[in-house]
Amino acid sequence: MSETTLFQNAPDEGEGAARAGVDFVRARIMDDNASGRFDGRVHTRFPPEPNGYLHLGHAKSICLNFGVAREFGGLCNLRFDDTNPTKEDTEYVDAIREDVRWLGGDWQDREFYASDYFERLYGYAEELIRLGKAYVDDLSADEIREYRGTLTRPGRESPCRNRSVEENLDLFRRMRAGEFADGEHVLRAKIDMASPNLVMRDPTLYRIRHAHHHRTGDAWCIYPMYDFTHCLSDSIEGITHSLCTLEFVNNRELYDWVLDTLGLYHPQQLEFARLSLTHTVLSKRKLIQLVQEGHVRGWDDPRMPTLCGLRRRGVPPEALHDFCRRIGLARADSTVEYSLLEFCIREYLNAHTARVMAVLDPVKVVIENYPEGQEECFDMPYHPEDASYGTRRVPFSRELWIERDDFRQEPPKKYHRLAPGAEVRLRYAYFITCREAVYDAAGRLTELRCVYDPQSRGGQSPDGRKVKGTIHWVSAAHALPATVRLYEHLFAAENPNAMPEGQTFLDALNPDSLRETAAMLEPALADLPVGRTVQFERLGYFCKDADSTAQGAVFNRTVGLRDSWAKMEKNA
Repeated sequence: MSETTLFQNAPDEGEGAARAGVDFVRARIMDDNASGRFDGRVHTRFPPEPNGYLHLGHAKSICLNFGVAREFGGLCNLRFDDTNPTKEDTEYVDAIREDVRWLGGDWQDREFYASDYFERLYGYAEELIRLGKAYVDDLSADEIREYRGTLTRPGRESPCRNRSVEENLDLFRRMRAGEFADGEHVLRAKIDMASPNLVMRDPTLYRIRHAHHHRTGDAWCIYPMYDFTHCLSDSIEGITHSLCTLEFVNNRELYDWVLDTLGLYHPQQLEFARLSLTHTVLSKRKLIQLVQEGHVRGWDDPRMPTLCGLRRRGVPPEALHDFCRRIGLARADSTVEYSLLEFCIREYLNAHTARVMAVLDPVKVVIENYPEGQEECFDMPYHPEDASYGTRRVPFSRELWIERDDFRQEPPKKYHRLAPGAEVRLRYAYFITCREAVYDAAGRLTELRCVYDPQSRGGQSPDGRKVKGTIHWVSAAHALPATVRLYEHLFAAENPNAMPEGQTFLDALNPDSLRETAAMLEPALADLPVGRTVQFERLGYFCKDADSTAQGAVFNRTVGLRDSWAKMEKNA
């Protein structure tokens, strides 16, 4: 799917956005363009750390950064913030590229890495030392934390704070040369240990890490901190608007300080609320724990909120764009109902997927008055509202599979499916009436004996009688066996991030988040490509999984047909 298609509902330029009503980020960009700031340029960036897979929170940032660039005729870079070699891997780099492309992001030839700038960053660090604005500190991490103070207690100056420029340069160069062990020294900015903003109390700019880097190898043993790297990378790349989540509000003062102190080109940092979703964790640390401890089947487990997991589940990128548009941008944190995401997925799939028949909990129907050995086919549309999807031939025979739940021995009121003596319509086929239900010794239903009305071919009433119930079916002689994975929320608790005292988010794991069932599918699904999503009529949307083999297909449920969010909206 192209970037243009995915961002097609966004206004094309500032003036159009103003008429439609815009969020505060776009309003600020429009103001900057009107004032001539940045010479009317709009240049954003998406800066992931290659230490894990992207998740729904990143989708919001991808849609924003690439969307804003497209709307205002600008550019968006993909920049990997690879400043921590102990946690980074090329596996993550490759996965991030794939996910961003899947969401429609096009960075063209502008793929950058923080490691591209290591030499320049080091030079800027030395310049801060020469300006008397940075020093090498011998305090340990715990001591630095203690000296920093609290919100109610000012910090204390390090004994190393007033070292001479010459001594600091010497120590910093020896840090780079590898003379010191990890944690023996750090480089800190010299700002204000009494600042009300704790971030400005002489923050660390460089630390020692004797670790192999995925791109620079062993060329470096000191690595810059994110806050130092980020603003300088933005400046080097000519970024105009650096869009960050709210946790970086306090860091903006340091962002500005570094660039102003060095006298460099200065982008504008803007912060927006990060995504929080019910029944979900979006902490990379927690997602890594789920994978490493085997609570899920990998990063692309369809229960995971990772983009690769959502893709494997059959979620279309267009649905994520719709979701991000609907939740919008805010300056305050809030939690979004998971049902809204499901609504967006369902809305897109309803208009863009073929309909087929599948039976997930099969029970056999024998049509006693249908001739043995006889078969026929019915032409059925792939989409009842879009003829362009075409039709397929669905075989019919004496023995069928239907859903076990479509029969009740003692039906409740307003039950319009099969029951003893009840008549229903087989979708696009015939009317059938149940004559007998057969049970095994354990009392489990094994077979339904029925008769059909030959005059009702195509599901049409021959005499005007009304049949309220319509059920789906699959010919037993032609059915394709398959394994269907039915997914529920990975976490049973609405907010697994806020568990009672003594519990962790793992205590909220839903033991019923995955259930597998042996299903029977109509033969039209035999050649469905892996990754394609279809609607199983009356059951939901399902995606063919990569675990499928010639011996049997595997399908993941993407989302059900029930739309609780739309009902809430209607009743609001």
